[in-house]
Amino acid sequence: MLTIGALCWLCRQPLWFSHQGICRCCAVLLLDNRDRCCPCCGLPAGSSSRPCGRCLLKAPPWETLLYVTDYQPPLSQLIKRLKYHGGIGLARVLARLLLLRWQEARREQLLSRPELILNVPLHAYRHWRRGYNQTDLLARTLARWLSVDYRADALVRIRAAPPQQTLHAGARRRNLRGAFDCCIDVAGKTVALVDDVVTTGSTVEELTRLLLSRRAKAVQVWCICRTL
Repeated sequence: MLTIGALCWLCRQPLWFSHQGICRCCAVLLLDNRDRCCPCCGLPAGSSSRPCGRCLLKAPPWETLLYVTDYQPPLSQLIKRLKYHGGIGLARVLARLLLLRWQEARREQLLSRPELILNVPLHAYRHWRRGYNQTDLLARTLARWLSVDYRADALVRIRAAPPQQTLHAGARRRNLRGAFDCCIDVAGKTVALVDDVVTTGSTVEELTRLLLSRRAKAVQVWCICRTL
């Protein structure tokens, strides 16, 4: 007799493996439901294997941007639940989707295997208010599954600032100047930087420039959703 342990977070059908959170059918639909996008900036493009015209003119500092879907339901709702409503159990569910996307990109030879995984940090006060950093939960899980080194304390936010979502693109960039520091040696390493959502890219751009200034070999940006 089959014991029903859990239901899929999306379609509410019984799961064979309760720890996965999202059934195979929903996972396939999510991973397939994406237009061709530039492997560098993650925005819609004519090819998913070559940089788009925007990146040929002015490439972002990171090497590759990997994401599951654009920022829309149902994943946008799950991310909000993870970030603002204590849904820490969703971190493993969302990390699994990102892992599946990573495996797909590896098969297509679109990115190299990182030697170090880091997460986008929160300021200490915001971390204390929330009780956790959702990017830490995502990065920690991915590092364990991929057997890649992970340092939760490597990147720190040294200056508090207004939330990014309240600012326009130019103000976001100014808001983050000098806001971060790196506490470990990253010289010669390919680093995967994990975030939950990339919108204008200001946060991951600032962190990427910081890592490259510390002589990191290359930086890949991994996130659950990309705002298009």
